[in-house]
Amino acid sequence: MTAWIEMIDDETARGRLKELLDKARTPHGTVDTVMRVHSLRPETMNGHVTLYRSVLHSKDNTLPFWFLEVIASYTSIINDCTYSLTHHFMNVRNLIKDQPRSDRIFLALKAHRPEDEFEGKELELLRYAGKLTANVGKMIKSDFEALKIAGCSDGEILEVNQVCAYFNYSNRLLNGLGATTDGDIIGFYTGDE
Repeated sequence: MTAWIEMIDDETARGRLKELLDKARTPHGTVDTVMRVHSLRPETMNGHVTLYRSVLHSKDNTLPFWFLEVIASYTSIINDCTYSLTHHFMNVRNLIKDQPRSDRIFLALKAHRPEDEFEGKELELLRYAGKLTANVGKMIKSDFEALKIAGCSDGEILEVNQVCAYFNYSNRLLNGLGATTDGDIIGFYTGDE
């Protein structure tokens, strides 16, 4: 694990930090750099892991997890955050379980042309996430109305809004502290989900 900021390892961690590192462990039993960069201020790690899990891994979400990971990946592409893109597009691949389709989605997102692989409400949700990331100050009511016309429920819009907003936060955290994926186990899902 590497970043520009000092990070406290498991062997040195004590008290509240040790407790929160244990809370932040992935299904692989490790603590990724995205959480460990908080080790000098453990309560920010606590808030971060709680927000992350509530936004992306909630059982209350109705959109498919693979699609929420696509939103995470597109947001990270727009923000040029290699760390998040590496982790979360691996999740897309593991959840879709269709390498050619995953490759096509990746190329469409990298080209900023989600319309090459998506249509209907998925396409509108990707466009919404794109504008929310790149031009947040230019959001207008018709952006929301386009989602409704495409058949999105308010709950689905909120899910995408929160995933996009979370990744805008996380991308800035990671890029601003020079975090790398060195030493991380890439991807949350193992492919058995």
